[in-house]
Amino acid sequence: MTHSTNTKHLLVYPFTGSGHIIPLLDLTDILLRRGLTITVVISPVNLPLLDPLLSSHPSSLHKLLSPDPEINPSSPHPLIGKIVSTQKQFDPIVKWFRSHPSPPVAIISDFFLGWTNELASHLGIQRVVFNPSGAFASSIIQSMWRDVGENKNNANNGVDKDASSLISFPEIPSSPEFQMWQLPPVSRNFIKGDPDYESFRKGMLANMTSWGVVYNTFEDLEKTYMDHMKKQMGHDRVWAVGPLLPRDGTARGGPSVAPPHELLTWLDNKTDESVVYICFGSRTTLNEKQMSALTGALELSNVNFILCAKGSDSAFKQRVGDRGFIVEGWAPQLAILGHRAVASFVTHCGWNSTLEGVSAGVTLLTWPMGADQYADEKLLVDELGVGKRACEGRPDNVPDSIELARLLDESLSGEILERVKVKELSQAASKAVKGGTSIRDLDMFVKLIKLICEL
Repeated sequence: MTHSTNTKHLLVYPFTGSGHIIPLLDLTDILLRRGLTITVVISPVNLPLLDPLLSSHPSSLHKLLSPDPEINPSSPHPLIGKIVSTQKQFDPIVKWFRSHPSPPVAIISDFFLGWTNELASHLGIQRVVFNPSGAFASSIIQSMWRDVGENKNNANNGVDKDASSLISFPEIPSSPEFQMWQLPPVSRNFIKGDPDYESFRKGMLANMTSWGVVYNTFEDLEKTYMDHMKKQMGHDRVWAVGPLLPRDGTARGGPSVAPPHELLTWLDNKTDESVVYICFGSRTTLNEKQMSALTGALELSNVNFILCAKGSDSAFKQRVGDRGFIVEGWAPQLAILGHRAVASFVTHCGWNSTLEGVSAGVTLLTWPMGADQYADEKLLVDELGVGKRACEGRPDNVPDSIELARLLDESLSGEILERVKVKELSQAASKAVKGGTSIRDLDMFVKLIKLICEL
């Protein structure tokens, strides 16, 4: 069969999970608006997230349904098992590609799906990594997987190291150090010889041999680490195109548990910069002691607040009255953060939340729980100076309510240095996506894709 490449067709393959799929769909929307045709590999559970784009781009966006990733009960790590299970899509995608009248010229796939590098090679097309983490966190994760089994000071050799062992990364700019428990569990608990782990590691290393990498970040936020990754890759096809944010801030990630108009009306009735927004992402739940400490701090403080968390009791709601708005589930975070009444954000430091908070110019009060969040906290607090630690220590640590209440009150002050710095960074983020560095990188990426189509 003769294949035509005039349609500038891309295959986009996200990994399931809101932190991965949402920003990649935001990028998909941007690429569609630049004249590309895209097919998205999507599982039934995530199809509702794609539906708005399918409605907006009926002729240029297509879906390729795939089963939801499976959880292998014998896998030593559930996430690794789910990732490895996606490799079963290799042959179905090859069959789809071979039968397509105008197949894609490149694959853009999540960094967890490193096996698609081999898929792209098999199909004779290019593979681009989409990295939903920042360049700083990515450089740490990549270093960990590269050094597995080598005689280096890294967590993967930590058979006899305790969780507080200090792990250093001297080859990364600023030579960051972490205690072992602060590093992503999926990277630090490598089981040599386990087939799932070995397969996943192979994929992570394959990311570094891909044709290109797209980061959801921007130059003023992570230029040092973008430059580092270009050196590690050995070429300049490493693009920072963020912050990737949708046009409609009320709909990102699906419908809100609380009606957006109720939330926004409540905010409209508050004075400027008088509200603290508290949210720990879609996967994190505070334990009972942590929730008690947090609600205690909110009662002791003088702040208005929006709390996105399950587990607060009705008595607490009555005591705080109209000073608090509680959402027990998904909320329109982007719209909340962008409201004039919101001054600060208690966050788990997930990368999407980090970028949304920085873009909104709110002070970040950090409470990381795992994954890449301790790396993101280090970047925000220690390097950029746009945040303060709300709860330090391990994921199950409990903050002091009195100290946290003081920090909440202080975060509303427009004079604190962190507020000044984050507003400057917010302006830089806006500039990056309005004709600045992120548009420059996006233009270069699209130009190269179109050049491939002409070959």
